[in-house]
Amino acid sequence: MDYGEGFARARTMKRFSNSRRHFLRQTSIAGLACSANALVGGPISLAKSAFAQSTASVSSARVYVDTRRTIAPIDKNLFGSFLEHLGRAIYEGIYDPGSKLSDSNGFRKDVLNEIRQLGVPIIRYPGGNFVSGYNWLDGVGPKQSRPRVLDKAWNTIESNQFGTNEFLAWCKAAGTSPLMGLNLGTGTPEEAAALVEYCNVDKGTRWSDLRRQHGVADPWKIQHWCLGNEMDGPWQIGHMSATEYGMKAADAARQMRDVDGDLKLIACGSSGPLMRTYLEWDREVLEQCYDYVDGLSLHRYFGNWERDSGGHSEKYLALNLSMERQIAETVAVCDLVRGHRRSPKKLWLSFDEWNVWYRTTGGNDVDGNRKEAPHLLEEVYNLEDALLVGGLVNSLLRNSDRVKLACLAQLVNVIAPIMTNASGLLEQTIYYPYSWALQFARGAVLNLLVESSTYAVEGFDQVAHVDVAGSLNRDDGKLSLFVLNRDLSKSHDVEIVWEDSAPSRVTSGSLLTGDDLKASNSFAVPKRVAPQSFTVPAVSGSRTKFEIPARSYAVIQWSM
Repeated sequence: MDYGEGFARARTMKRFSNSRRHFLRQTSIAGLACSANALVGGPISLAKSAFAQSTASVSSARVYVDTRRTIAPIDKNLFGSFLEHLGRAIYEGIYDPGSKLSDSNGFRKDVLNEIRQLGVPIIRYPGGNFVSGYNWLDGVGPKQSRPRVLDKAWNTIESNQFGTNEFLAWCKAAGTSPLMGLNLGTGTPEEAAALVEYCNVDKGTRWSDLRRQHGVADPWKIQHWCLGNEMDGPWQIGHMSATEYGMKAADAARQMRDVDGDLKLIACGSSGPLMRTYLEWDREVLEQCYDYVDGLSLHRYFGNWERDSGGHSEKYLALNLSMERQIAETVAVCDLVRGHRRSPKKLWLSFDEWNVWYRTTGGNDVDGNRKEAPHLLEEVYNLEDALLVGGLVNSLLRNSDRVKLACLAQLVNVIAPIMTNASGLLEQTIYYPYSWALQFARGAVLNLLVESSTYAVEGFDQVAHVDVAGSLNRDDGKLSLFVLNRDLSKSHDVEIVWEDSAPSRVTSGSLLTGDDLKASNSFAVPKRVAPQSFTVPAVSGSRTKFEIPARSYAVIQWSM
């Protein structure tokens, strides 16, 4: 978990407190004046409501579906997640040896089952800000010999009882793959290559033999690696200039590929559009390491607060469009450097931190106060958060031609869809759109034409009330549409026009909606916000018509 976007992600940390307070003070002054401009590319007045509803007499939308027209195949890693040594994500989240719910390895069985059922394809680990001060050797070998250390990123005591081999064993049990983060803050390229050797080489070398001494005979064969974390951020341990980081990333990549030539390596992109060095950082980094990496990272967190939406739910539900602008701008920089270098290689993007996060960004919510597994960043999500997450799912799908990997940050307890306590787990509101993406977004993304009434939001173009993304899996003939209705007061009639071939039947439909945008789930009331069955009429000729309620997100699947 990271500060992403360089805004108020402060926590008390003595070593960097003065510089961070100065940074946050400057960005809070400048950010309120210009952050909306940076987010959506235009001026905004925060003093007045910026929304004018469409004057159209009929609230309706039309979606043209042609199964011959697709954007790109959906990469299996598009809807991954993230676990950091932060708060209760690891300890009391996925690993809790003292719990009656845990197995002999200390893994929470209920969480393992949930992740298996979700089908999370890839999980980033161990950070995040944490990784920039982490020595991976502290977390391997006999547990009784592992040191207790101060994690300076979150001011937390790290017991190191859960480390590299525990995580990789957990991934195997959960049916997921690792996206390993490397320390390029205090760490060195040589240490990064040593970790690759420890994990991926069979035997006969210093580090592979050490792994075998630690009881792991077979190599883990990890493919995806992050070269550091948010190194543009002044909050980051080991923060450096773009040129310095680019050279360090290139050196690490070369050494790592000397150990294993089949790796997929991701360089740190800018931490977000509010950074003063946004995009220029990406360009300078790639000028140094373009030839040695496969992808570039993006991070972004959204909130219904003054910085992002002015507290207006109408604008909040449109913020997935600013994610799409960020993707387009970052792609443009990647391709600019590609042109400069006359390279045949096209980089893909790793949006390896995205979510809603704005309520738990300061004070004791981000300061561990030198405790083990403190309650940090335990955001409680409501209905409107889930609707925006649905919109963000749609945006990732529409950009699947360049975004090949993405991680909802995070998975358990820390700004997460899943929460745990001593007796079980809870599915938060954002769990549902994320789970639908994993279940129904298969095959290739459809290139849809959507006609909808619109509403005005200053700084945006006209925003469509109805936002739709879709996928088609030719292997099983299943077509899915993901439909967001941003209209807070009116339902909308939706007409699907099947341009080449109509489906034979509806196989499923689920809807998330409610009268209270601020409604949330809790262990006491776990299903206050939960999916409803959504009935869609059969196809009539080449058309399907249904009504999508106000304030809703739905997934509908047909058999072709």
